[in-house]
Amino acid sequence: MRRSFKISIGVFAAALAAALCTVAPAPAATRSAAVTSTAAQFGEPAYFEMTDITRHRFVVKIDDPEEIAHARALVRGETDQLPHVFGRIVKDRAPYNPRWSYHIDPRTVQFFDFSIEVCDATIPYVEEHLAEAGGAFLPGLYWCDWSSRLIREIPPPFGV
Repeated sequence: MRRSFKISIGVFAAALAAALCTVAPAPAATRSAAVTSTAAQFGEPAYFEMTDITRHRFVVKIDDPEEIAHARALVRGETDQLPHVFGRIVKDRAPYNPRWSYHIDPRTVQFFDFSIEVCDATIPYVEEHLAEAGGAFLPGLYWCDWSSRLIREIPPPFGV
């Protein structure tokens, strides 16, 4: 007698997202030597404004010196590699991003070229469906807006 099993698409998607999202961003070794060599000089977090196809704007705080250096290189036009923002969302308003009811955990921000569809959503779509995030929508709360791009670095908000 043959045995069969069923797996829900949500469980499958979550497992797939967790597996693929951990390897999606390229290692720092693939970045330019100039970006990597300047990474050590940044000790404070940096703030960047991003947008996507909706033209809404979203502020991303980055803590990791290598990711900060890469973000600055993107903004200056020194690289076009790994242009899109990836990270784990937190369902809470951040003082530096008051327009939105969520933000990206600064410790999880990375950049990517290509990623799986299950973590793709626009800035306003995440806001509109925030209650569903973490289940079948944005499994594990990982967000990878395929059309995201950094616009500019902004000064640290007052009091942050």
